[in-house]
This record gives sequence, C-alpha cells and structure tokens, in this order.
Amino acid sequence: MTSSETNDIDEAVQAELTRLRESIDNIDAAVVHMLAERFKCTQQVGHLKAQHRLPPADPAREARQIARLRELAESARLDPAFAEKLLNFVIAEVIRHHETIAGGDADTPRS
Repeated sequence: MTSSETNDIDEAVQAELTRLRESIDNIDAAVVHMLAERFKCTQQVGHLKAQHRLPPADPAREARQIARLRELAESARLDPAFAEKLLNFVIAEVIRHHETIAGGDADTPRS
C-alpha cells in the first residue's frame, strides 16, 4: 500500500488495521517461540532414538498426531486439511533432524 493510499483510509479504519496487525504480529511471534520449544523436545527424542537405534520416523505416532490435530483444528474452527499440511511439514523437518542426529552429526540443527 502506498503512502497516498494510506492517506485515503479513514483514521478509525487505519487505527483498527494497526491494532489487528499488531495482534497478528504478536501471534506470529508466539507461534515461532512455540515451534522452537517443540523442536527442542523433538531434538531430545532424536537423541534418544539414536542412542537406542530406533528409526527416525514413527508412522503410527505420526498418524495418531495427524488425527489428533485434525480434531483439534475442527473444534477450533480451523480447516483440518490446513492443520494436517502444517503438521506434515513440521514432521518432515523433525524426521530430517532425527536422521541428522542418527548419522552422528555433532552440528545438529538447533531448531
């Protein structure tokens, strides 16, 4: 949006847009911090799996998590297909980390 377009917006509308966008920014920050915490836990799982020579992926657990997240999404009025796509993306990254850990790479991803 150009500055001339911003000048054409009613002051009350601009204030409401700013308020909403600040909320969105705060939520985005919370999501990033929650993902970081999640990955700290999954890193520990990866090390435990590597120590006990367990496979990086656990398809049964992943299927349970997807079903659980779809139910949570429905109750939160979020598109379950979107929630599933998001979780599949996260799971793929977790498995990648677990494979790296199992390979003995000392510089494992920090996320």
